[in-house]
Amino acid sequence: MEASLAEHAKAKHFHTVTPLLESWALSQVAGTTVFLKCENVQPAGSFKIRGIGHFCQEAAKKGCRHLVCSSGGNAGIAAAYSAQRLGIPATIVLPEGTSLKVVKRLQGEGAEVQLSGKVWDEANLKAQELAKRDGWVNVSPFDHPLIWEGHSSLVRELKAVLETPPGALVLAVGGGGLLAGVLAGLAEVGWQHVPIVAMETRGAHCLNAAIEAGRLVTLPNITSVAKSLGAKTVVARALECAQDFEILSEVVEDAEAVSAVQRFLDDERMLVEPACGAALAAIYSGILGKLQAEGRLPPSLASVVVIVCGGNSIDSQELQSLKARVGQS
Repeated sequence: MEASLAEHAKAKHFHTVTPLLESWALSQVAGTTVFLKCENVQPAGSFKIRGIGHFCQEAAKKGCRHLVCSSGGNAGIAAAYSAQRLGIPATIVLPEGTSLKVVKRLQGEGAEVQLSGKVWDEANLKAQELAKRDGWVNVSPFDHPLIWEGHSSLVRELKAVLETPPGALVLAVGGGGLLAGVLAGLAEVGWQHVPIVAMETRGAHCLNAAIEAGRLVTLPNITSVAKSLGAKTVVARALECAQDFEILSEVVEDAEAVSAVQRFLDDERMLVEPACGAALAAIYSGILGKLQAEGRLPPSLASVVVIVCGGNSIDSQELQSLKARVGQS
């Protein structure tokens, strides 16, 4: 019975088609129609299940016997969820500062959890070491063509609902996997002209630093509270895409991301993590209006899509702690 379930799991993708909701509140702030692509309601809590689920299914088809993944949370949860669906054991390597809530969630998905290093890059070295074992496969949180291919499904869903392209698409950037996947999807559906507003928090701004320098840049450390955005170096593919697509890289302060999380909770009754707050800050902090005033976005936008990327690493207590850390009451 378990074998047949695993075979079925290999055939059916693990992500769900998520809602695309028009937000009255954010539309009022932006002065144009804002749609929310609600990836926070995925079964694994974030968009990561699209790419990582696809990668894990392909690995299982090739005989993988054990999955290992390094993650600040969302990628690990997606890998653990996929492994459980496939009937394969999983080891998740996390930075030492990961919340107990995320660790318990991973263990609840049947994964073994190891804590190693202070930031993602250090945890990733440990995962790569484990992946040298026979039959083990390392699941990159964001750096693999199969992961980008899986994430591109999000754009096909947008095309099916919207039919006409939005005036801009807003997303948060951590390691750059979502960005690479969305750009692949835009090219696939003929929407490659749609500008991407790529949002990061200061202290986790590896894409912005790379675009400014014209080459990959490794940040000295991650100082942002948006730990899900905490990769020191963006994936090379994301920087390559900056040559072929219109990517508007913007950086906000932690306080703006945290404020956006609170306002979004009040406006839409959804609690998301600070990484998602970085994307929402494009609306709440007036970044879109600034880009329009600078002539980098058209003065009139047909609509704006914001990818609400996830909400695993957050609860009401954590939100209050984050607000205190950035000086908000």
